Amino acid sequence: MEIVPVDPFDRDAFDAWHGAYFQAELASGEGVASPWQLEEFRAIAQNPGSSRWLALYAGLVSGHVVATGMVMTPLLDNTDRAELLVHTVPAARRRGHGTAMLAHLEVVARDRGRTVLVAESSWPYAAGPDGAGEPGREFARRTGFDLALGDVKRVLRLPVPDAVLDELAAEAALRHGGHELRSWAGPVPDELLDGWARLSSLVITEAPTGDLDVEPECRDASVIRENEEVLARQGRTKYNTLALDPGGVPVAYTDLVTTVHEPGRAWQFGTLVDRAARGRRLGLAVKVANLRLLQAERPDIEVVSTYNAESNTHMIEVNDRIGFAPVARLGEFQMRTSGPSSRGPEGRSPVSR
Repeated sequence: MEIVPVDPFDRDAFDAWHGAYFQAELASGEGVASPWQLEEFRAIAQNPGSSRWLALYAGLVSGHVVATGMVMTPLLDNTDRAELLVHTVPAARRRGHGTAMLAHLEVVARDRGRTVLVAESSWPYAAGPDGAGEPGREFARRTGFDLALGDVKRVLRLPVPDAVLDELAAEAALRHGGHELRSWAGPVPDELLDGWARLSSLVITEAPTGDLDVEPECRDASVIRENEEVLARQGRTKYNTLALDPGGVPVAYTDLVTTVHEPGRAWQFGTLVDRAARGRRLGLAVKVANLRLLQAERPDIEVVSTYNAESNTHMIEVNDRIGFAPVARLGEFQMRTSGPSSRGPEGRSPVSR
């Protein structure tokens, strides 16, 4: 297998890369994985923005893509961390292609000074929290990655009846008196931008992190605006709800995203309640308000998908009350390495064959 870099502006090369990635993702079973659609991935690969660096690689056999790889490194925070994606098309598995691609990505990551490598893999819900025996889980184990955090994928069938939302909203309102809920579609209003940035920067560490080595993200107003531009290029629309305390300070948020590339589906992005504001049912309040907004503006949406850490009992309880049901699992894996690599430059791997 020959490993070559993929230019995201080369339409044919990128389409072949994505086709192999997508095929491998779907092989885990119907509804198990959540792959990015072609144009969504193209948009971010062509312009990752100022907060991340991204590179794509294809493993070729006789000119055909049999394995794909991606390295993404944050630039503003978590600067010891690299996120890796490795996929092998089902018909080419167990021939060492995935192992060779992973070795190449490790070289790239270490040469960028990254010592914490993270990756993900999905498996059916019935396979259990550990995922023992599942292809992605066993590949991670064989290559030195530890399962650092287990997540559950849940789905919600829409519409949720108004009577259910009314009951939940009334229950939450008994605890969060004096707080204002504001909902809108699209970019964050200017007057709320700094508060939104502060809350969303914390969600990566305020949610359970298990054994992951991770620090809060650096999200100021400029990063939020840049991310909104990426969403627009991806064909995505965001639906948002923010809770403000009696002094007008944002203390809780949630957002849902729809995409033109997956009609009828929405994705839950972040939900966070500031530590000082917890115990007032604000998580339930913002999620119910945001569902009202989504159902009012997008009656065509039939299902919402979300992920929660297995240990995030509070948010799971909120989602259970709303009607989410578990359908699959996601493992977040981590490996710690030491120092830059001397195994070769980016672009063509000395381990390819």
